[in-house]
Amino acid sequence: MTEDNGLRTRDFSMRHPEIAEIVRRDGRYAYEAYEFMFEALSHTQRLHGRAPVAGEEPGADHHVSGSEILKGVVSLARDEFGFLARTVFQQWGLRKTDDVGEVVFNLIEANLLSKTEMDHRSDFQDLFELDHALVDGFSISLDGEALRTRRGGR
Repeated sequence: MTEDNGLRTRDFSMRHPEIAEIVRRDGRYAYEAYEFMFEALSHTQRLHGRAPVAGEEPGADHHVSGSEILKGVVSLARDEFGFLARTVFQQWGLRKTDDVGEVVFNLIEANLLSKTEMDHRSDFQDLFELDHALVDGFSISLDGEALRTRRGGR
């Protein structure tokens, strides 16, 4: 963040100029969607026990598939954004599982991520309804008790 006359603004190009360039070339997705994807990939690797150890170069043992990435994306979005996950994703241009694949492959084409010969954009196509996955069955836990919105609920 930078300050200018008391206003705070984000200076995306200073943080990751490569992502800023992707966003300039392909304006369908917000800068934040790309930043989130890095977090989601790390989250997915941790979920599957494939995260590189500190200082270790990522390799084939750390690879996650398109369907695994999608599940990790949904998991992290629900954890980070709760009921607002769908709204955040819509603001970022992520409306379908295909959109997640486009972001991943834009990062691959910019040499910010790698892929195997088995990885394709089609791995992300229409796997499930992203909107529903982000909100269906979501509950808020308070002191270990799930709170659900229902008529006459306690």
